[in-house]
Amino acid sequence: MFKKMFGKKEEVTVTNKEVVLAPVTGELVSLEEVPDPTFSEKMMGDGIAIKPTEGTFVAPVSGEIVNLFPTKHAIGILSEAGVEYLLHIGLETVSLEGQGFEAHVKQGDKVKAGDKLVTVDLDFVAEKAATITPLVITNETQSIDKVDSKSVIKGETTVLTVQVK
Repeated sequence: MFKKMFGKKEEVTVTNKEVVLAPVTGELVSLEEVPDPTFSEKMMGDGIAIKPTEGTFVAPVSGEIVNLFPTKHAIGILSEAGVEYLLHIGLETVSLEGQGFEAHVKQGDKVKAGDKLVTVDLDFVAEKAATITPLVITNETQSIDKVDSKSVIKGETTVLTVQVK
């Protein structure tokens, strides 16, 4: 109260870091290795990619499902910290028109990190498209720290630490 009366500003240093977990079990690769320039050239944003070894995809952060594509191949999540994530399951998977994908969430759902989002028949998808899965941040953040781990476990392994603006 005295600070307001006498015009003194309180200096507050807040570190808003968000830990991002692996959305799927598999092998972590750099975004630059994704064979699609939209992702490898970071046109959609920066992030990581995973070559999945199983077909269950989970929420990498707690937040709200703000977009679930009708083909179930891509999910937009707005985290509780205000970071926008796009999980794009596979490449050229939009052409599958949802075949091989089963959504467990819908637009508007609130999720916790580790909640099941989509189950994918990886063998079916691998026959028709690429299974490599980018996870990108589509809005501006202060910084992104990527882990060096190669093998990741869905809902357990940290893949990114995001410094929120």
